[in-house]
Amino acid sequence: MTGFFRRFAVAALSLSALAGLAHAQMDARRAEAELIADRVTVAPGDTFYAALKMTMDDGWHIYWRNAGDAGLPPRLILKDGTNLPEAAIGEFLWPLPHLIPVVEGEIMDYGYDDQVVFAFPVTIPKDAIGQVQIVAEADYLICESICIPETADVSLTLPVGAPVENAKAGAEIGAWIARVPVAFGGEARIADAAEPWTLSLRQEDGFPESAQLRFFPYQHEISHPAAQPQRAGPEGASLSLTPDRAGTIEGTLDGVIRVDVPGAEPVGYEISASRGEVFAGTADREVQSALPGIGRLGGAAEGNALGWQRIATLAFFALIGGIILNLMPCVLPVLSMKAIGMVQAAASGHAGELKSHGLWYTGGVVLSFLALAGVLLLVRQATGSATLGFQLQHAPTVAVLTLVMFAVGLWLMGFFELGGSVQNLGGSLARRGGAAGAFFTGILAAVVGAPCVGPFLGAALGAVIGQPAPAVVAVFLAMGFGMALPFLILSFVPGLHRMLPKPGKWMDTLKQAFAFPMFLTAAWLLSIVASLAGAGAVGWTLVGATTLVFAIWLGRQGGAVRKAVAAVALAAAFIYPAVQANVPEASVSGSSQGAFNGNYGEAAWSPDMVEAMLAEGRPVFVDFTASWCASCQVNKLTTLKTRKVQEAFKNANVAFLVADFTQKDPMIADELKLRARAGVPMYLWYPAGASEPQILPELLTQELVIGLVEG
Repeated sequence: MTGFFRRFAVAALSLSALAGLAHAQMDARRAEAELIADRVTVAPGDTFYAALKMTMDDGWHIYWRNAGDAGLPPRLILKDGTNLPEAAIGEFLWPLPHLIPVVEGEIMDYGYDDQVVFAFPVTIPKDAIGQVQIVAEADYLICESICIPETADVSLTLPVGAPVENAKAGAEIGAWIARVPVAFGGEARIADAAEPWTLSLRQEDGFPESAQLRFFPYQHEISHPAAQPQRAGPEGASLSLTPDRAGTIEGTLDGVIRVDVPGAEPVGYEISASRGEVFAGTADREVQSALPGIGRLGGAAEGNALGWQRIATLAFFALIGGIILNLMPCVLPVLSMKAIGMVQAAASGHAGELKSHGLWYTGGVVLSFLALAGVLLLVRQATGSATLGFQLQHAPTVAVLTLVMFAVGLWLMGFFELGGSVQNLGGSLARRGGAAGAFFTGILAAVVGAPCVGPFLGAALGAVIGQPAPAVVAVFLAMGFGMALPFLILSFVPGLHRMLPKPGKWMDTLKQAFAFPMFLTAAWLLSIVASLAGAGAVGWTLVGATTLVFAIWLGRQGGAVRKAVAAVALAAAFIYPAVQANVPEASVSGSSQGAFNGNYGEAAWSPDMVEAMLAEGRPVFVDFTASWCASCQVNKLTTLKTRKVQEAFKNANVAFLVADFTQKDPMIADELKLRARAGVPMYLWYPAGASEPQILPELLTQELVIGLVEG
């Protein structure tokens, strides 16, 4: 098996090299940074404004002081060569930000695109002579559909003498200082006795009738992506705020109110809202918002839907990822059925029959992915979120799949027949049987293969999974077509089918041999039933398997009564285990929290655990996995559980944390959304002292992991 996994990894990595071409351009910076000042020369004791000026490439953005749900604000790190005391250099003045929607209704950030200038005051010592110099590193996270941490060396040198203004830079800095929120001239209160909270703003002249307000918090007390319905009255205005799941107000609610009025530049007010009742005259009437709760503020409101070029790019990577799905271990047993069908179709000697076989298989795969996209959209609508592989987090579904795999194994062993032979495809009944077999194989391959998030798929599905329905459907259809494409090419390209072996007695032997991977797949699915619903559900699934065999045996005996009883038994074989598997998850799930034992080993992942390990100065490796994720198990077998990797973890004192997504876990789902991933596997690597992780490829190698640990 080691040789197989090595060939599998090499094949997948060879295809993933195509992705390197797409990301090669990431080596170049996506922003230009420089230091400017409103002085040409400075005088001893003088206070002036310097600024970090940043110009971003089209489509890229950086973050405000509170980045929102994800991201990091830029900072200026002083380096050797700076001859001013640190206290002489003030903090950034943060211009008014705009909304940056990441995932519709789920993830919202705050920041800037195009260009921004962060001004900061600088005070020259009274005894300064010669020249003053600021040497620093601009450290920032810049994002488009992916995020890249960048740094840029910046410096500023000014002679000390008679003060001389820099008119051009001074005007630019002044214009951006004018965009910094000012103190609110009225009063602010937050009524948090009931949800949603109400932020009440009272000022003498109220707000313009057409004003649209948005609150940007300094901390994370509220849900950032939630809409903020607005009311108004003669004394001011109020906003409804949705608290964060763990949101509480300690003292006051601090942040910035952004006010947009059509035809005018937006303005910002810094507020500190004390807890109390809503001011009278601030919530008399509803205000119809011209700006969506997740849209960008200022000018023409923009939605967060991806452009067609970006969707086309994601669909292309989904197509490549669909092709790679054929290499995933969870799909290979099902493809054995397809291989038999292709050999039999080629044996008929009629190209039309081979093409028909390929088309029916493609139809089964593509329609299954279309149905999966539809169900995912329904789950997202009902629950607010969904991840790929959600169907294998539902114990009844897994129990039924277990029995389907077991039944397929019985068919391959010759225990029963699904239809006539392919050689008799001229007959209408046999033709329906052959087409139905190919179509069913496509459905089965799609259902089992979809949760195997491989190279190209994690990022593509993560980027699109929160997008409007047409974008989700387009990417899922591309993934399904990619999965079916190799067999479709084999069916239609002249001469390729001659590469298939000639039929013979060996086919029956091979068909029976292929039954054993199906039985092993059923066993694997049965283990998932155990983890989801406990031993009782496993027992009832085995009862269902026994009933299935009984139904098939009885049906072969002939007679109308026996066949009727067999049909009832067949239905019961699938329905009753599914009902018994539908138990409350809490009855079989363990705690997601756990204490790390201080030595190398596994501990349950949580954000708090990551912070605790990083606070100890330890590097952290996080394995987002699930028992139903075959790719995850391959990575464990070939990389994470190998002696070399475990020794490397132990020698480097790595904290190895496991986020088990076998059952639904909102905290893990939130982290996947935060990292723009559609499902597991996902691997995060935090070097010692890091605040943000590096997201590793879905396919791991020992060399990759050991290189990170020892690098």
